[in-house]
Amino acid sequence: MSLAPQIAEAVMKGKNKDAAALVQKALDAGEPPADILNKGLIAGMSVIGERFKKNEVYVPEVLIAARAMKEAMKVLQPKLVAAGVKPIGTAVLGTVKGDLHDIGKNLVGMMLEGVGIKVIDLGIDVPPEKYVDQAVANNASIIGVSALLTTTMTNMKSVVEAVKAKGLKGKVKVMIGGAPVTQAFCDEIGADGYAPDAASAADLAKKLIGVK
Repeated sequence: MSLAPQIAEAVMKGKNKDAAALVQKALDAGEPPADILNKGLIAGMSVIGERFKKNEVYVPEVLIAARAMKEAMKVLQPKLVAAGVKPIGTAVLGTVKGDLHDIGKNLVGMMLEGVGIKVIDLGIDVPPEKYVDQAVANNASIIGVSALLTTTMTNMKSVVEAVKAKGLKGKVKVMIGGAPVTQAFCDEIGADGYAPDAASAADLAKKLIGVK
């Protein structure tokens, strides 16, 4: 009997200790680390993501679920590495230059990790070149740019231009989001994708990476 459903349940309920203990128990029972990750942790976070999209759960529930997943990952990560299980992709995230808001970005980071994407978080007030340099350094295929203000969202265009200037257009996809951002703005600046919320951002990232 796989413990994956119980692990998913523990993540959904935000039970840190239970999630970590169940992962250990599953490992001790010889369950493959990839199954524990995909059918347990990621499955649980995916349900939370779907519910978040439908407004059935809110930010606090997402935060506690993500925290439970993080605790469980501490137990699982070394085994994943040993088994050669790699993330489905890498994303570099940051709040755009001039903007000091990070709650939305942090939520997106959690959701991306929740679907198996490795996240490099650059923090707030990130200059365009830094996104690109870090994407190259970490072999990332996605740059995620967040803005909360209409005055700072115009700086997103500089990130798209910095990617083009480095000859990375098409190789590194730029996805954008934040309260004032729209699909029309995304099209206007030539970004590769727009997500209205953190759960949609995870779906978009998978699509941009080419994972179903």
